[in-house]
Amino acid sequence: MAGEVVTLQLGHYAGCVGAHWWGLQRCPPEGTELSHAALLRAGRDGCTPRLIALELKGGVGPLGRGGARPEPLAAWRGDVANYAEPGTGTALRDRGQRPGDASADADCGSGAPGEGAAPSAGSSTQLWSDYLSVQLHPRSIYVLQQYNHDGDSGRLEAFGQGEKLLQDAGCMEELEDRLHFYAEECDYLQGFQVLCDLHDGFSGVGAKVTEVLQDEYSRKGILTWGLTPVTHTVADSQKNFYRVLNAALGIVHLSAHSSLFCPLSLSGSLGIKPQPPIEFPYVNYDASLNYHSSAVLAAALDTLTVPYRLCSSRGSMMHLAEMLSFSGRKVVAAWAAVPFPAVRGHSLPDALCAHQQDVPWKLLSSCKEQKVSRCFAQSVVLRGVCKESPTSCPGQQPPSPLHACETAEQVLQYYLHTAFPGAFSASHVLEQPCVTLPPYPRIFSPLLSRQGFLPDDLSSYSAAAVESIPVLTSLQSSPVLRTLLCDLCKDLQKLGTRRCASFFAAGVEEDDFHEALQELRTLSQCYQMGFEADNSEDESDSD
Repeated sequence: MAGEVVTLQLGHYAGCVGAHWWGLQRCPPEGTELSHAALLRAGRDGCTPRLIALELKGGVGPLGRGGARPEPLAAWRGDVANYAEPGTGTALRDRGQRPGDASADADCGSGAPGEGAAPSAGSSTQLWSDYLSVQLHPRSIYVLQQYNHDGDSGRLEAFGQGEKLLQDAGCMEELEDRLHFYAEECDYLQGFQVLCDLHDGFSGVGAKVTEVLQDEYSRKGILTWGLTPVTHTVADSQKNFYRVLNAALGIVHLSAHSSLFCPLSLSGSLGIKPQPPIEFPYVNYDASLNYHSSAVLAAALDTLTVPYRLCSSRGSMMHLAEMLSFSGRKVVAAWAAVPFPAVRGHSLPDALCAHQQDVPWKLLSSCKEQKVSRCFAQSVVLRGVCKESPTSCPGQQPPSPLHACETAEQVLQYYLHTAFPGAFSASHVLEQPCVTLPPYPRIFSPLLSRQGFLPDDLSSYSAAAVESIPVLTSLQSSPVLRTLLCDLCKDLQKLGTRRCASFFAAGVEEDDFHEALQELRTLSQCYQMGFEADNSEDESDSD
């Protein structure tokens, strides 16, 4: 049985991804292959996520049916502050059992879509609580009152501001109190998942949070996901500069304090110049809506994390990190096919044979996709496919080497060995699909069936909503990360420190910035292939 994991959501976009991710845990099928106890804690009134979510003032709306459970009075030893102001707005949004805690007010039911419906096309889904469909423990949400989610002032914009937040004794005490609450009730705590906004001041919050985790839980795994919403061209150049600086500093600090760090986004680039968002063949999503883009990332995240959530596996978060992070490569890239393009009724060998030239996944780590099949090591998960081997007549030659494999696991391993020669590939195949019931958005192509499969005849259309999808993901230690890290270095050199004086005035020393820039360069060198070493030396000489 998989050990328990504590999840931390740091920032609003992290909340958007988390809201969908928790929604995917609601309807486990019978005979599930995944241990839901890894992510969820059992209580008298049902299961709630083992979650600590840090949010800004006004960043979380009324929590109704998908809200926070009231904490039993016997379990609370401190003072109770009851916020019961009438009306809506910030006072209603942020009220709780005590300052910072989320409220479980039953009168707020109309503010959340609940478990049975997706927000309509014309409804507001600006806050992740608008589509949160699970109950949260009252100790889950902690509202940081010092900064506002909306408005022209009081925003958490810079890395230094985020770092300073957790230097406040009150904030640190709250964080540690909640960490101990969840960690101490675990039978076997395998580690922490950190979902952290990378584009704003929460990158600084994440740097301090992961530092605390590393200090207090040094023998546990810390897997951090640096999340960024889709980047659009903005007229405000300062905001753009801040975004790049926050991302770069976040990558350096988060990777240093984590067992493994993965940038995760549908944005085409983390650099100064925005690139078009990632497109999927059978997904029609609106990149301007966090409600949509975070849903795609949640489906990928739910599949990427399978290796340490399996009922049958003894693998842990730390095992996954050790497999991928050798030689100092603590930054990994995420790839995903959402959904995996499989034809209804076809076998797994048939599905993979259709993609002999290129694996049908997309890069979700905001760097230029390279078609060359190279990686150092990877963890691959394919879910939602039939594991039965195709039947063949005695004496008949199999149509391909893939069809000659005896098990689904052997089929995928052979395919990966052919596509990535010389790379170490760990793989898992699950029949359990990714369930996409409301409030998951209806963003899939009408070509797909209810189970997310393609028809034999691509001219046919399905009017039914897609209820589940097969998904293929890979977490890779890959040379493409050198491109991401080098491009960030070049952007930072162009920016310098004079053009962003206000950023550094918020708490980042120039010496610390230059040290981080050097660490980014050093980190990028870990991902060069042997034949790239000479070119790397030439580039460093010219800098």
